[in-house]
Amino acid sequence: MNRQVDQLWENILDDIRKDVNGNSFTTWFKPIKPEKFENNTLTIQVPSQFFYEWLETHYSDAIKKAMIHRFGPEAKLLYSIIMDSSIQSVQLPSINKANRKSSFPSNISERFTFENFVEGDCNKFAKAAALSVANSPGGTTFNPLLIYGGVGLGKTHIIQAIGNFAKFRNLVKRVLYVDSERFTMDFINSIQKNKTTEFSSLYRSVDLLIVDDIQFFSNKERTQEEFFHTFNTLHNKGKQIVLSSDRPPKEMKGIEERLTSRFQWGLVVDIQLPDLETRQAILQKKAEENGLELPGDIFEFIATNITSNIRELEGALIRLLAYSSLNGEDITLDLAKRLLKDVCIPQMRAISIEFIQKSTAEYFNFPDDMMRAKTRKKEIAQARQIAMYLCKTITDNSLKTIGLHFGGRDHTTVIHAISCIEKLIKKDSKIRDHVDAIKNKIEIAQL
Repeated sequence: MNRQVDQLWENILDDIRKDVNGNSFTTWFKPIKPEKFENNTLTIQVPSQFFYEWLETHYSDAIKKAMIHRFGPEAKLLYSIIMDSSIQSVQLPSINKANRKSSFPSNISERFTFENFVEGDCNKFAKAAALSVANSPGGTTFNPLLIYGGVGLGKTHIIQAIGNFAKFRNLVKRVLYVDSERFTMDFINSIQKNKTTEFSSLYRSVDLLIVDDIQFFSNKERTQEEFFHTFNTLHNKGKQIVLSSDRPPKEMKGIEERLTSRFQWGLVVDIQLPDLETRQAILQKKAEENGLELPGDIFEFIATNITSNIRELEGALIRLLAYSSLNGEDITLDLAKRLLKDVCIPQMRAISIEFIQKSTAEYFNFPDDMMRAKTRKKEIAQARQIAMYLCKTITDNSLKTIGLHFGGRDHTTVIHAISCIEKLIKKDSKIRDHVDAIKNKIEIAQL
């Protein structure tokens, strides 16, 4: 029976190979073991919950296609998940002081964990690869794991999260994190003090070596030579190596070819710029960590205006928190605009009367052509007056031009509308909230 099941699974794999590249196939399908085939249902064993979730998320279509081809449309697939604690990856545990047994100086910051790493489309693959390595250091094909991307996108966070995860689950005894500058300086000091043997012994005795910003090894010949031998020693022992850089290996200048070749032995994966939703999620996470509840429009404003990297996002929020704490002032959207004007996108697109009409109509949930209609229905007339007020306060258009856009009304009608709304804003908090909400909506949409 086992031989028959094995052959059935091999047939499935033959089909999957056509849709999955070689490296991914080896990583995600080779570890799978077929268990049984009964009642047109194939049961396969996967190493962990994380492994199962990755297959379901990324390869379910390829698997389904192969199953239908081999067994027909009624075929079913069941997963048997190994739940042994040494390889289970569905849970991301908090760092527990009770687990801190090792006195080896890892240099890892405990604040960098998978728990507080915000996942988005920009970093999903990198996080998945990092989790795989963290669960089984040296036991995957991701050795070395090299994560690259621009400044401030979370590379340091995710590579240190690997070290924290593996260390505090006792999957490794010795973890060492350094940036390339620290590695270089340690090496130079060892030469000056005639302690190169001690230096080599330290770096080659670890179970998990994490080196940040390896692009700065550029043109440092002696350092590259030492790192080359360190890399070889660890790799030959089956120890895990994790690296980061600001560019892929092929684009590194001043790095020896034998090193760039080794950097590509395992998995090279990038982290990209976060999209708007991910930027907002990062800000919300940071606020939660500081025990703050802020209006969503503040997150939206910052995330819309700061797009270059995560450090600037967090820096903007910290700036607001510091100002609020020192001055005892609540954090509002107006405060955010005032304090962050030097880091925000400098230019806004011109705001048109039509756009203001459309935004106001959408806010009150009626067609924007009602702004130009002759109706005097109270709710529409008041919305029209608010739109006229906003046209005057946030555009450079004349009263006559504004009136023409509102069904050919004259400038006296516009003056009356503006006057009415100005009075209502002072005495009616509901109207004031409506005006502020529409204004914020318009400004954010135009950034």
